[in-house]
Amino acid sequence: MVPAQTEPIWIVVPAYREAGRLGATLDALCASYPNVVVVDDGSEDRTSEVAAEHPVWVLRHLINCGQGAALQTGIDFALARGAGLIVSFDADGQHGVDDIARLAQPVLSGSVDIALGSRFLGDTVGMPWSRRFMLKAAVLFTRLVSRLDVTDTHNGLRAMSAGAARRIKITHDRMAHASEILDQIHTLGLRFCEVPVRIRYNEEVLGKGQSTSSAFRIAGQFLFQKLTR
Repeated sequence: MVPAQTEPIWIVVPAYREAGRLGATLDALCASYPNVVVVDDGSEDRTSEVAAEHPVWVLRHLINCGQGAALQTGIDFALARGAGLIVSFDADGQHGVDDIARLAQPVLSGSVDIALGSRFLGDTVGMPWSRRFMLKAAVLFTRLVSRLDVTDTHNGLRAMSAGAARRIKITHDRMAHASEILDQIHTLGLRFCEVPVRIRYNEEVLGKGQSTSSAFRIAGQFLFQKLTR
């Protein structure tokens, strides 16, 4: 069910090599939300063509720039078209459309600027222990470095007001953008809450996810940039 709204809700879907899964994701989104923008981040497959088969806006990076860059492109596009609330949503089917209304509600009511989805307040399907360990370590890293008391960090499902979206500037093009967003929430003094959501894993989703070594590299890059600003 689409929440009551006074301003348009826009859904931003960064996508890279998601031709096989994007169609089902957009079928579910477009059934409830009319303003969806897909940012094809330089895919070599049919990601753009699959997106174009749906009633969505399709933007395309000519080269692969990273999820952070794709997300910023989509946010800028939505803001330019009068978005009042922006929801980031993964292309691979791990997020549930039903969770969007729960994320949007506290932002639309004005009680917070950003609502962050938390799989650890909600639940997960098919998450292996290694991924759980890595994500819990990321939570500890965020609490220590960004001083933000959260239960989940690298969750791409979040809702933000237009005002918050204009203030947050994603400069980490790749996966470190998730930590950067949380850091900016603290630095800018934005009001936030966490909302329970469900995340669904399968072999394909896990295959595209971060390895442990990649997670440590991303954390190091984020920390280096934070310390050298």
